[in-house]
Amino acid sequence: MAKMSLDDLRKLRDAKKSDLRKREADGKEIQVIVGMGTCGIAAGAKNTLDAFIAGLDENKLVDNVLVRQTGCMGLCYSEPTVEVIVPGMPAVIYGRVDEGAAKEIIQKHIIGRALLDGYIMDRPAADIVNSK
Repeated sequence: MAKMSLDDLRKLRDAKKSDLRKREADGKEIQVIVGMGTCGIAAGAKNTLDAFIAGLDENKLVDNVLVRQTGCMGLCYSEPTVEVIVPGMPAVIYGRVDEGAAKEIIQKHIIGRALLDGYIMDRPAADIVNSK
């Protein structure tokens, strides 16, 4: 193994601190939960998860949004599935979420506070959505 310089070690430490900060739950009210059951992984959920992490980095939302994984959500026909929880909005499960959809969810749902009807697989009844 090659020796690392002090600068290399500092860069590695900073990168690891950033990775750990992304996993911190304290103070993060917005959640993105990616279904990572075997059906989700087979459908590309790992790429979806990576797209959310990259998109949140690009939009400097790492300190405000918690990205986590869960098992199967029971909507195997619409994998990859992602649940988005934003305060003041109904919790929504989006289906068939690829990298492009992940970027759209970040821009329109998380930042713009609007639901993306084309991807919604499960949400509360209309009277609950209208009351929010």
